Amino acid sequence: MPIALAPFLIPLSALLLSSVLFGAFVWMAGATPSDVYQSIYRGAFGTWYSWQNTLTRAAPLMLTALCTALPARLGLVVIGGEGAVVIGGLVAALAGIALLDAHPMVALVGMALASIIAGGALIGLVGWLRQARNVNETISSLLFNYICIAILNFLVVGPLRDPETLNKPSTHHIGETHMLGYLGDSSIHMGFAFGLIACLILWILYKHTTFGFAVDMVGGNARAARLSGLPVRKIMLLVTFMGGAAAGLAGMIEVAAVHGRANASLNAGYGYEGILIAFAARHHPLAIVPMAILFGGIRAASDLLQRNHDLPDATSLVLQGIIFVLVLASEAIYARMAAKSGYKS
Repeated sequence: MPIALAPFLIPLSALLLSSVLFGAFVWMAGATPSDVYQSIYRGAFGTWYSWQNTLTRAAPLMLTALCTALPARLGLVVIGGEGAVVIGGLVAALAGIALLDAHPMVALVGMALASIIAGGALIGLVGWLRQARNVNETISSLLFNYICIAILNFLVVGPLRDPETLNKPSTHHIGETHMLGYLGDSSIHMGFAFGLIACLILWILYKHTTFGFAVDMVGGNARAARLSGLPVRKIMLLVTFMGGAAAGLAGMIEVAAVHGRANASLNAGYGYEGILIAFAARHHPLAIVPMAILFGGIRAASDLLQRNHDLPDATSLVLQGIIFVLVLASEAIYARMAAKSGYKS
C-alpha cells in the first residue's frame, strides 16, 4: 500500500471490516445482515425525510468531534465533549431565560456566547491542568463529564425546575421566538449550518495560517517549539478552549433548536460519539463532516432496527463500538507504517 494513501485507505478498511463484524453480530442475534443494512440505509439516507433526520443529528456531532480533534493536534486526548455539551446547554438555557424579553437575535447571540464561554472554560481548564499541574487530560476531561452531568441533574430537578414539567424535570422554556430556525422549507435546523461553518473555518485556520503551523509545531515537539520562542502554554490553553467552545455551542443548539429548555436530554451521548468521529476522521476538520453525517445516519436508523428486526435498542451502539475499536487499531497500524517509512501525513 502506498504510504501516501494510507491515511485514507486504512480508516476505510477499518470501516469495511466493522461492517463485516457487525453483520456477524446481527446474524448471531437472529437477523439477516443484508436486511439490517437495508434498514439502516432506508432510515438514514433512503428518503428526503431520512436525510433531514440524519443531518439534524449530525449537527451536534460535528461540533463535539471538534472538541476532541482540535486538542489532538497538540497530542492531547480530550474526551470531555459530553460535559461541555451539557454545561453549554445549561448555561445557554439560563441565558435564554434571562433574555426572554429581549429581541430574538440578541437572545440567540447571548445564548451562543454563554455556551461558547462555558464549554471553552471547561475544556480550557483541562488544558491548564495538563500544562500547569501535569494532570492527565483524558482522565480530567472524563471526570468533568460526570461533574457537569451531576450539576445539570441537580439544578433541573431542584432550584431551576419549571413546576409545569412533571414527567421530565426541566428549566423554564427559552421562548418560542428565541428558537433557532430551519434551513429553507426543510426540518434541518440552523445548527447544521453552524457545524459546517465551524469545520470549514477551523480547517482554514489550521491549514492556511501561522497559528495552525504553530499548533503543529507544539504537537510535534513541545520542547522544540518552546525553544523556538512559541508560547506553548498559551497555544495549549487557546486550542483546548476552542475545542470546548465548539462542544458548548452544540449544547446551545440542542436547547435552541430541539428542546427549548435544559433537561436530562442534553446528556444524549453526542460528546462521546464525537470522540469516535474525530478518530475516524483522523482529526481533520473537513473529514469530520462526512463522518458526522454517517454516524448521524446510524442514529437516525436505530429505531428501525428494533422495530423491523426485533433487535435491542442498543444495537447501533454495538456498531459504533466495533467501529471505534477497529479505527483505533487502524491508527496503530498506520503509526507503525509511518514510523518505518519516515512519512508524516
